[in-house]
Amino acid sequence: MPDAPLPDTVATAQSTPDTPQPYAELGMAQDEYARVREILGRRPTSAELAIYSVMWSEHCSYKSSKKHLRQFGEKAPASDALLVGMGENAGVVDVGGGRAVTFKIESHNHPSYVEPHQGAATGVGGIVRDILTMGARPVAVMDALRFGPLDAPDTRRVLPGVVSGISFYGNCLGLPNIGGEIGFGAGYAGNPLVNALCVGVMRHEDIKLAQAPGPGNKVVLFGATTGPDGIGGASVLASATFDDESHAKRPSVQVGDPFMEKLLIECSLELFAADLVVGIQDLGAAGVSCATTELAAGGTGGMRIELDRVPLRDPRLTPEEILMSESQERMMAIVEPAKLDAFLATCRKWNILASVIGEVTDVTPEEAERGGRLVMTWHGETVVDMPPRTASDEGPVYDRPYARPADQDALQADTPDRLERPKTDDDLREQLLRVLAAPGVCDPTWVTQQYDRYVMGNTVLATPDDGGMIRVAEDADTGIALAVDGNGRYTRLDPYAGTQAAYAEAYRNVAATGARPLAVTNCLNFGSPEDPAVMWQFAESTRGLADACQTLGTPVTGGNVSFYNQTGDTAINPTPVIGVLGVIGDVRDRLATALPAGADGARIVLLGRTAEEFGGSVWAEVVHGHLGGLPPKVDLAAEAALGELLAEAAEAGVLAAAHDLSDGGLGVAVAESALRGGVGATLHVTDAFTALFSESGARAVVVVRPESEDAFAALCERHGVPAAEIGTVGGEALTVTHPEGGFSVSLAELRTAYESTLPAVFDAE
Repeated sequence: MPDAPLPDTVATAQSTPDTPQPYAELGMAQDEYARVREILGRRPTSAELAIYSVMWSEHCSYKSSKKHLRQFGEKAPASDALLVGMGENAGVVDVGGGRAVTFKIESHNHPSYVEPHQGAATGVGGIVRDILTMGARPVAVMDALRFGPLDAPDTRRVLPGVVSGISFYGNCLGLPNIGGEIGFGAGYAGNPLVNALCVGVMRHEDIKLAQAPGPGNKVVLFGATTGPDGIGGASVLASATFDDESHAKRPSVQVGDPFMEKLLIECSLELFAADLVVGIQDLGAAGVSCATTELAAGGTGGMRIELDRVPLRDPRLTPEEILMSESQERMMAIVEPAKLDAFLATCRKWNILASVIGEVTDVTPEEAERGGRLVMTWHGETVVDMPPRTASDEGPVYDRPYARPADQDALQADTPDRLERPKTDDDLREQLLRVLAAPGVCDPTWVTQQYDRYVMGNTVLATPDDGGMIRVAEDADTGIALAVDGNGRYTRLDPYAGTQAAYAEAYRNVAATGARPLAVTNCLNFGSPEDPAVMWQFAESTRGLADACQTLGTPVTGGNVSFYNQTGDTAINPTPVIGVLGVIGDVRDRLATALPAGADGARIVLLGRTAEEFGGSVWAEVVHGHLGGLPPKVDLAAEAALGELLAEAAEAGVLAAAHDLSDGGLGVAVAESALRGGVGATLHVTDAFTALFSESGARAVVVVRPESEDAFAALCERHGVPAAEIGTVGGEALTVTHPEGGFSVSLAELRTAYESTLPAVFDAE
């Protein structure tokens, strides 16, 4: 057996300045490599090069997006609820009664294409650990998914794998999956989007931060052993586009063990409760490289690590591989020496392996000025001696050139006005059924039935309602509501307005449950930042979201940027996914989407203004294969008024149901509510086509409780929200009448159209 290669030590690096190094293969630009040499005053060792390459990757450093993300802080609205903002593992907001909630959404897009099951599963595991490291108990998950066309062969490979990965990991952890969304489009055929959200609950005093204070404190690695899986995984895959060789990258995808993660969660929470840690960080993308540099930079700036103390699953791993490994279910804690024995005893109780691999060190003023000092050894030889802040906080920041896409004007000029509209009631009926059956609109039960929505016992609302809702604790009436939304069609037509529309829809979905929107997270999915057209889309999108959050008073607490979502030169439609969290004082006041059974004659009221807005609509795409014009106008003041009206109406108990209007318009919304309640409805409209298919924003359809009509009308008037009585609940069909005639569709036919689409593809496999 050949001898193991000698490590590339700092002494060796100093004496061999001209040794060629594979920085380009690690995704590092020549000028970035030159800057590393300037920082260190020599060439980096192989281990140092590994650290800088992953920490300066697009995924970890946000080097192309940081310039634009700053406005989320610069334009942040004043908020008494915000306890921890951007910069930590997740944001934290106050929800009253001494309790706080932390939530965040992140992408695992590229690994989920290469190996769908493990890519999606470890995406869930990673976001759960982000929430755990804030000191919170994870209590629910959600996801936003995008796939290629439903009939594409690769969709039949990727979608079932992604769904099985999400359900496997979340169900094994015992976390309810309370909602999300799923969409399809040609641009996602080689580049699915898998955005996972997690929310956790804690007391204010339980908040933990990623920092390493106190010289002499011990650095403890605990959880799973470190193996070769995921070496160069998320941090490298998320900074690269896909080509025909993508499947060869399968070894870079991490492998998850949810049973180990469950033990890690319970062990960590017991450690937190006993006050046995002073700093904590999970090991996700970039693994030990990220955890050590970020903890050191967040503390004294000094740390000494013995890499040969890291427990290995494969003893052949080199220092570079240990640093780059993205093996899952691992955490790093900073522990006071006096509490170390209690820490290790707690880990043994939960059968969690824990190893002291180093300690926090003090730094000189000169070292602090340089960015601290992180030293790592391998069997006594120094292989890393670097300023950690230069890796974690002071990476390159690019001001990428951006320019309006060459086809943008032509795209917007190609309005849907030229599209043929239904001429007869039979046409209206047929097109309503087609829209209802369209992928992305149709019933997602084939997917969501694989998720446990009610485990833990605190789920109040879940799919298919507009937003998920959970009680914050068994002894509390307070609840939180969450929704995630994105619309790549709208954002392609106008990134600024399209992003605001996605935010407005998530805001409206939360409001439709009876909760008041409070804070925002986001996952920004775009093509290559090296493409000026993509960078223009990104700049406009972030500007739109920052302006909208400022206007409606909901701060961005954190999120994720996912670039390089393209296959070859073809980028996905820009797809910012926006998550909104809201609070409801009493979960018994919640609003559901189902039409109430046994309430025949109850009045159906349309809230908001409807205009002829079909740019980017489902109708235009499904009936005509068209994308062009402008998305519906966003009226943030109207969204705020509608949201407050719905919250007050829920508190007053005057509504029996509420459903926001979005994809597909009124026709889809009422059909969904009818199917969920098992009862029909009759609608009376004027311009049937516009009434059924327009996707104007700031709208909802509600059912008013009998004898509450006057009270609700007064609320609408006080908030300045237009309200039109358009029909009644009852019967076994959806009936639409208008001045020229009308049509009717039985609930049975609606159900067949709505529920058959996904099973027809995936149950036939």
